[in-house]
Amino acid sequence: MTNVAIIYYSGTGNVHKLAVAAAGAAEKAGAEVRLRRVPELVNESLAPDFTEWTQSWEEHAQTARDVALASVDDLDWADAVLWGTPGRYGLLAAPLKQFIDQTFALHARRGLVNKVMSAFTSTGTQHGGQESTILSLSNVFYHWGAIIVPPGVVDDIQLAPSNGNPYGVSAVAGLQAVPGHLAENVTEDNLAAIEFQTRRTLEIATALRKGLSTD
Repeated sequence: MTNVAIIYYSGTGNVHKLAVAAAGAAEKAGAEVRLRRVPELVNESLAPDFTEWTQSWEEHAQTARDVALASVDDLDWADAVLWGTPGRYGLLAAPLKQFIDQTFALHARRGLVNKVMSAFTSTGTQHGGQESTILSLSNVFYHWGAIIVPPGVVDDIQLAPSNGNPYGVSAVAGLQAVPGHLAENVTEDNLAAIEFQTRRTLEIATALRKGLSTD
């Protein structure tokens, strides 16, 4: 059985929805799965000072409170890891970066070599740095000697209007008409795309693990 960890940070819930869908797809495909969230770096008093973000942030914190926190042990355990982060100015979010900074000891003993990595994101606008956010995570994977598995454009779901990103699934959030809330705009196509990306990642990880075990 292939071990798959889904490690993510979500501010207002969009990345969380994608992560939950990824975990479900991995379980359905027969993997051993750990769904793990990365905690906030700031408390409520330091959250961004505009109503829409703060309200949605508080609501999501309650929704995700029962999801276990990620640890470096989860990376050590996993054969494959799917990473989720909102885009922040075209980069991964700070809480996820802080978690990654804790991996030095595991990396130093070559504990991340040949592990399969894939990434997904959500941004506030359609051209909000989705591709560069995923590529910023890839920079980390290169250092680890990991194997990057993108969804590519190898399935029709990647051609859906709300997907179209060969680097990794990308959702688009934005302001709702209802004051005080951010949109939760993970579409059905996004969910289908993250399920495909998860299956593809699992297939490559399983094949790689079996191949290495016979060398």
